[in-house]
Amino acid sequence: MSNNLLHTLELPNWLSEVLVENMIHNSDYEKMKFVLECGMKNIEKKSGGPFSAAIYNADNNELISVGVNVVTSQNCSVAHAEITAIMMAQKKLGTYSLEEGDYELFSSAQPCAMCTGAIVWAGIKRLIFGANKHDVETIVGFDEGPLHPEWKEEYKKRNIEVVENFMNDEAVKLLQKYKELGGIVY
Repeated sequence: MSNNLLHTLELPNWLSEVLVENMIHNSDYEKMKFVLECGMKNIEKKSGGPFSAAIYNADNNELISVGVNVVTSQNCSVAHAEITAIMMAQKKLGTYSLEEGDYELFSSAQPCAMCTGAIVWAGIKRLIFGANKHDVETIVGFDEGPLHPEWKEEYKKRNIEVVENFMNDEAVKLLQKYKELGGIVY
């Protein structure tokens, strides 16, 4: 295989400035606040879209990974925040499935059609998101794709808890900031 066919996704360098080894956030509020701060930094640094996510070990509240949307900076349509957070968690933990642990994903916005499926396959046990699909589509104009009408029931069947619109007002501010700064809608 030719080397020019290999591609590695890179997260923005500024992420290393906000990450601390063994970072603990003891409440859902602290976890989402951290996620939203990463999303705002991603917008301000112009390193990607207005979306951010993090995976935590629910047993001890340790941050496992952070993901930000790098679709435009990495020229990769699937480089959504949830996907990059899942990839980084699996790499860090040395496993292709997070099913054996008690992992929760915090996302600045409701996952799109692609990310909704990826969360199931990754083995996430709890999803907490801020802005909802309507917010994302109407404020910024992104097409979030056709979500299965019973996606929450499908999650429930798989023992995945969903917490919707958590800190919604703060999450909506990310979308508004992105639009205000003329962010690319892809």
